[in-house]
Amino acid sequence: MPTSSHVMIDPQWAWEPYTPSDDQPWDARTASHLLRRSGFAPNATRLQTAVQEGFSNTFVSVTELQGGTDRFDSEMDLLAGAATASGSLDQLAAGWLYRMQATPSPLLEKMTLFWHGHFATSASKVQDASLMQQQNALLRQNALGHFRELLLSISRDPAMLIYLDSATNRKSHPNENYAREIMELFCLGEGNYTETDIREIARCFTGWEIKRKRFRFNRYQHDNGTKAFLGQSGDFGGEDAVRIIADQDAAAMFLCSKLVRFFVADELLLSPSVIEPLAEKMREDDLQIAPTVRRILGSNLFFSSHARASKIRSPVEYALDFLSAFEGSTDNYMVTKSISNLGQGLYHPPSVKGWDGGRAWINSSTLVGRANLVRQILDHKKSRFGKRSLEEYLAGHDVRRIDDLIDFVEPLLFATRLPTSARDRVHAIAKNNSTTGQSGLADALHLLGSLPEFQLS
Repeated sequence: MPTSSHVMIDPQWAWEPYTPSDDQPWDARTASHLLRRSGFAPNATRLQTAVQEGFSNTFVSVTELQGGTDRFDSEMDLLAGAATASGSLDQLAAGWLYRMQATPSPLLEKMTLFWHGHFATSASKVQDASLMQQQNALLRQNALGHFRELLLSISRDPAMLIYLDSATNRKSHPNENYAREIMELFCLGEGNYTETDIREIARCFTGWEIKRKRFRFNRYQHDNGTKAFLGQSGDFGGEDAVRIIADQDAAAMFLCSKLVRFFVADELLLSPSVIEPLAEKMREDDLQIAPTVRRILGSNLFFSSHARASKIRSPVEYALDFLSAFEGSTDNYMVTKSISNLGQGLYHPPSVKGWDGGRAWINSSTLVGRANLVRQILDHKKSRFGKRSLEEYLAGHDVRRIDDLIDFVEPLLFATRLPTSARDRVHAIAKNNSTTGQSGLADALHLLGSLPEFQLS
């Protein structure tokens, strides 16, 4: 498992564009690293195409948004509409999981998932599937756009207004919840604001409320007095507060640090001097998200040993990587329930801080639960792999023996080479099953999914 470590990294080298070399070749493992981190695990055909097309072409295909077809967009709208009409949050979560599998733009969905954890809002309090879907669409629409626009939109979002009690923010009794979290958790981080800043910004947001499930500004409940915070003073409203907060130098540093942790490594302790060049570029781009994400994904640091096998798969990544690698489909209600039991319920982050991630995903219970999820997928009557049975799918890729299976799976799903001891364990399982006449391939896959190495992305 990845460990916390202070490392000396040259800031200039870190964010220079990666160029394939003899030491860092563009091969199947490198291509798989990019495809997994920017989306979900590739299947064998996608990985082979990426290797053949080379780094430059693959990087463009990964980072340039691919618009959905009219058919795809219509299908997603129908799924979301059916879920909101029924009021079923389980149906809504299953629909999003399907969208993450089927999307023509994996990076867009990965970033939507990132922002869902960043601007954490739980249906447990909101209690309205339509508002949760509305927020999900908002996050997707702005996921790779301008952070300023995203921040203003989420500040007005009805689900967020309910979740952080902003819908009841009145001039006679300002509610400080959103004012605190927009600085501490969404934009600046601890130590970059004061309690006075919180009180004054809360006054800016007075009068922001909801009517008929839409944002409304109630001027009669807004405090029109002068507010002073973050070095500025004036008759500010909520829009001014959002602008002033986003203008703080700490905002770009905070966002870049979170994006690096999300894409590069869970516990790589980088000094501010390493993050600062990335943050400075983000400021120059007026806090545009897409250019920053491209710099991270195309950097020397991203492709270096510091980043390889340095992230623990979230439950969503664990399930979708497995399904994507085998072109799998199954009962998404079952999968969303399982990943919720593993600690990542879609539309149900545990708190306004979102999910801690990293080592917090792993304990003795969740390790067993993860292996059980693979078993459930393999055994479920609805499961198909490339629209075929598992045996037919693997045979179509000339996978008939355990060694074939390991060689097939390793570059798709494993961030490190499997040690001999792990291979021996898989062979032992297959040998035991051979006495019952079973091929052992499904059991071998189950065991592969339980290995410590498989928890790493």
